[in-house]
Amino acid sequence: QVQLAESGGGLVQPGGSLRLSCAASGNIFSIRFMAWHRQAPGKQRELVAAVTSDDNTNYADSVKGRFTISRDNAKNTVYLQMDSLKPEDTAVYYCYVSARHGAASSWVSSWGQGTQVTVSS
Repeated sequence: QVQLAESGGGLVQPGGSLRLSCAASGNIFSIRFMAWHRQAPGKQRELVAAVTSDDNTNYADSVKGRFTISRDNAKNTVYLQMDSLKPEDTAVYYCYVSARHGAASSWVSSWGQGTQVTVSS
């Protein structure tokens, strides 16, 4: 079982910044990749950014150049630095982790509980 603890959401004005954090804990042997998704009211959940174990990253076109994903493997933590925030970035942000409990175990997907990000003046 992997537990994810998210933090860092809140209310920010357009053009402002926020940094989200997600720490994974539990019986973790290794983490394959970590990601952030978001879901705005009335919309489907979408991938925002992802990072692999060897630090390859992938971003949604809508956040390229504004958001930066990073991970601290020693702490099993993933971060999302969000700059130049826009009202359309308003959503609940969810952390996602693909991890396994042993070298021969299957990969297991885990989701955080979500953290609200609101961009408004």
